[in-house]
Amino acid sequence: MQRDDHFPGSCKQACRYIANAGSLYYPPSLQRDCSARQTPPTTMAGGAETSPPPPPPEQQVAEVVVVRHGETPWNAARIIQGQMDPELNETGRQQALVVARRLAGEAKPAAVYSSDLRRAAETAQAIATACGVPNVVLDPALRERHMGDLHGLAYGDAVRVNPGFFSSDDRAQGIPGGGESLEQLSRRCVSYLNTVAAKHRGERVIVVTHGASMEELCTHADPASPVRGKLHNTCICVFRISGAGESERWVLEKAGDVAHLAVVGGDGASA
Repeated sequence: MQRDDHFPGSCKQACRYIANAGSLYYPPSLQRDCSARQTPPTTMAGGAETSPPPPPPEQQVAEVVVVRHGETPWNAARIIQGQMDPELNETGRQQALVVARRLAGEAKPAAVYSSDLRRAAETAQAIATACGVPNVVLDPALRERHMGDLHGLAYGDAVRVNPGFFSSDDRAQGIPGGGESLEQLSRRCVSYLNTVAAKHRGERVIVVTHGASMEELCTHADPASPVRGKLHNTCICVFRISGAGESERWVLEKAGDVAHLAVVGGDGASA
């Protein structure tokens, strides 16, 4: 694996699948994006048609497929992992192979990126192997939220110890013991995905990360996205990212897609 230490159809078929809702939803942002992408051909003198010129690089879209890692023993026991480093369990390894086979049947990615934590890196390696990508780029910028003193606690115990944290809407609130606020987590993950998208304009890439990190990416693209607690292990979210700075544009085309897990199972509800 390669390590990178940088840290900072039709459009109606492109839909968002929310795992627990069991329904398909077309967000307004996607509907607007669809109409913008349907560029008519240009008619030349004499009636001949030609395709319009490609957009400049800064306007080209990167398709970023974000995958949550497979299940670990801590997921199954509902223990808060954060930046602790458990490996996949047997269910998680099967999930990784199933999502890898699914992605191998789609357009080939130009690259595979991953959190450097083992549960993500192992999932990413399965995907890269299936898709014929020689290396996985590992980066700590894709890690799970740092959970401070809550690391290693069962979820129920953590709620009893710190009930105010789990009921707070304050995105600037950190976690005792050096844990990240949601604002810090969002800045870290969004910045890195923008960096990846800028390297891969006009290409498809796969990024393997963690539950809370994925939630923040979805919320950045679509603040109304109902994904909290619904992004299960090896679920797929698809983003289309273009522009930069003030012209940055994110479109969330799909979120929480777990159709491939019908034959494997697993809960994957904990962080």
